Amino acid sequence: MIVDDHSGIREMLRSLLASPGIELSECADGAEALDVYHDFRPDWVFMDSVMKNVDGISATRQIISNFPEAQVLMVSEDDIEQLRRAARAAGARAFVTKDYLLHTLTQHRGAPLMQLEPLWAAPI
Repeated sequence: MIVDDHSGIREMLRSLLASPGIELSECADGAEALDVYHDFRPDWVFMDSVMKNVDGISATRQIISNFPEAQVLMVSEDDIEQLRRAARAAGARAFVTKDYLLHTLTQHRGAPLMQLEPLWAAPI
């Protein structure tokens, strides 16, 4: 599931993550992600940290509270230690910058998601 308030980022991530057998969902903010997660139950949530309405930290906290098995990758424009700590406290499994994520997905375009997890799943 891709959660970002910028449609261009969602489209780019969708194109980079697309591969046979992968079903993707897109949400424009954290509030929408909370509604969609209940029915969609994705393997990973690519969650933007800063969004209007419900931000990524709050949405992650609520998703993890209701679904402790959820795997959220917090994605941020900037690598700020305060955001890393907030993401960790909210229950995110990992934290990456958008540049790192886009570069990594571009380098491994079409690879199965399971093969990509080690590239971002390092502890935050």
